[in-house]
Amino acid sequence: MALITETYLRTQLIKGLANPFPVTEGDKLTPAAADFLKERGIPLQRLASQSSGPLSLNLLPVGVSNRHVHLAPHHIDMLFGEGYQLTPLRELSQKGQFAAVETVTLKGPHGSLSNVRILGPSRGLTQVEISRTDGFELGVHPPIRLSGNLAGTPGITLVGPKGSVALPEGLIIAKNHVHASPDEAQILRLNNGDRILVQAMGERPVIFADVIVRVSPQYSLDFHIDRDEANAAHLTTGDTVQIIPKNAERRLR
Repeated sequence: MALITETYLRTQLIKGLANPFPVTEGDKLTPAAADFLKERGIPLQRLASQSSGPLSLNLLPVGVSNRHVHLAPHHIDMLFGEGYQLTPLRELSQKGQFAAVETVTLKGPHGSLSNVRILGPSRGLTQVEISRTDGFELGVHPPIRLSGNLAGTPGITLVGPKGSVALPEGLIIAKNHVHASPDEAQILRLNNGDRILVQAMGERPVIFADVIVRVSPQYSLDFHIDRDEANAAHLTTGDTVQIIPKNAERRLR
């Protein structure tokens, strides 16, 4: 039995998505995954025996986030000009979100980072996400926060082709977390706000503790970590990690 998610299918686009797409008896195809295949005219191929590929029911696909910026509409205007619209470069694992062609420069007290990607669409508040290593280069030390929890965080200066924005706050290191749709969460027996243990399964079997589960109809299954965490665990986008079962979690404490 395997769990086939939209996020998994998106990672397979890079390698070449099978057409028709093979599924076996007992596989669970999430509604978002079914819509993803239907929108692309890809039928299902029912197989008698188990095939390799889709995720087993305790595995999560990995999404590695490099440094990036989410911009409020008025900040897009200030950086790129009045009425400017971001240009999609590629789709992201979360439906409706994209990496934009546009980039900005981040300027901190002791350094700068150029070509920092903007993610779209625009948001209500501007938020900048970096790794701890990036912070050393900029000369800032932001806290680890979930997205949107910006109160009391440091500021940073953004520089675009038409102007700059000096943010009073909004710079964070993103706390690792799991995104899941309600259907995916139900299959995995996860609830919004759960805190779980997740383990990498390669040569560096790092255990990620206190991983927050975020459930929403807008989400697709994904384990989000930053570049520092990915490097420490030898993980890349499209890899999988394992949820540590509750009984094993108790033994680890």
